[in-house]
Amino acid sequence: MTQHKIIKTKAYFRRLQVKFRRRREGKTDYAARKALIIQDQRTINTPKSRLVVRRSNREIICQIVIAHLKGDMVLCSAYSHELKQYGINVGLTNYAACYATGLLLARRLLTKMKLDKLYPGVKEATGATKPVEPVEKGPRPYKAVLDVGLARTTTGSRVFAVMKGACDGGMNIPHKEKRLVGYNTQTKKLNAALLRQHIFGLHVSNYMQKMKKEDEAEYKRHFSRYLAAGITPDKVEAMYTKAHAAIRADPVHKPTTKKVPPKEKQGHSNPKAHMKKWPLKLRQQRFRQKLETIKRKQREASEVLAEN
Repeated sequence: MTQHKIIKTKAYFRRLQVKFRRRREGKTDYAARKALIIQDQRTINTPKSRLVVRRSNREIICQIVIAHLKGDMVLCSAYSHELKQYGINVGLTNYAACYATGLLLARRLLTKMKLDKLYPGVKEATGATKPVEPVEKGPRPYKAVLDVGLARTTTGSRVFAVMKGACDGGMNIPHKEKRLVGYNTQTKKLNAALLRQHIFGLHVSNYMQKMKKEDEAEYKRHFSRYLAAGITPDKVEAMYTKAHAAIRADPVHKPTTKKVPPKEKQGHSNPKAHMKKWPLKLRQQRFRQKLETIKRKQREASEVLAEN
């Protein structure tokens, strides 16, 4: 009979530290989070601001978040579905929509902080990278660090499009241009013209023209929402240009009015589910009435049996 050595003993499992729930679910990299939120010992209650960018299948989520002991606090947020108010109704997850969402977040935050006039950002996106310089008399530009979460930081990723839009909107986000679209790894230079094409959706427009020439049926199927909204390849750039101007003119969040369903459709299907609870005296009285009814029926039944 062969002998085997027990490596993980009972004492090992008693010492085992269970990892955080979001670490077990693979949602949070706590080593990266610690590096992003850690503060200098000389500073007191001066948390770092993070530009949190998350992408789903349907929209882009951008938030300015600061960390507290009680939890994260969101200072400002912007979502790509809000771009419908500014004329962008389709393509809410492409590179151009990510840039517009970052621009919306920056202008909304600076308006809230009353820094929108001191730091207006760039008047028109050209693709060139220009750092935000502080004014001589006044507060410094609002600084935040990019938090991409678990997204892969590859060159041309859409999370960096959000960062570019926020920088052009007047925020100070330390970064290098090597992860933006148009950066050449050999020459180590950025092609600003190519980046501008992606900011204004011209790469989508070129693809629409190419598909229309090759297979018109596939073009109508693939870009059916664009065509239903009346957006042809020659109108894509104008759509994003108008949206950028509208965002800079009025970035304030406007709450939407939600439709309230009728009372019979609210909550549970049972109509008695939302009835107000009776007071204790009425419930006791109701119980006594039921008890008397049960006793009366028992007496009547016993009398009928006695007669028979």
